[in-house]
Amino acid sequence: MKKLIIASVFLFAFQLNTKCQDAPKGTEKIEIKTSAVCGMCKERLEKEIGFAKGVKKATLNKDTKVITIYYNPKKTNTESLKQKIAQTGYDADEVKADEKAHYKLPDCCKKGVEIHD
Repeated sequence: MKKLIIASVFLFAFQLNTKCQDAPKGTEKIEIKTSAVCGMCKERLEKEIGFAKGVKKATLNKDTKVITIYYNPKKTNTESLKQKIAQTGYDADEVKADEKAHYKLPDCCKKGVEIHD
């Protein structure tokens, strides 16, 4: 019985520790509201932002239009990431999309279109 209690406490502590490690070590997390509306937008943004200098991971939730980015603050910053999103053709919080890049997006990815797959 004593071993079972010790094992349970150890397992609980381990799970708590892994949940606290949301961002990989040495990285920061930012969430940016975008104008993305579909699966193509998701693929495009995750690919473009994923290859940006200092970015470890980028994931877009197309239902909320929020992209979550894990990045190394020694190599990039919030404003650079927002500019990269805007250069891809999408709004990034208060930073408006680059007009030329937005114009080149497929029709299904442009502003004013309802969220879809």
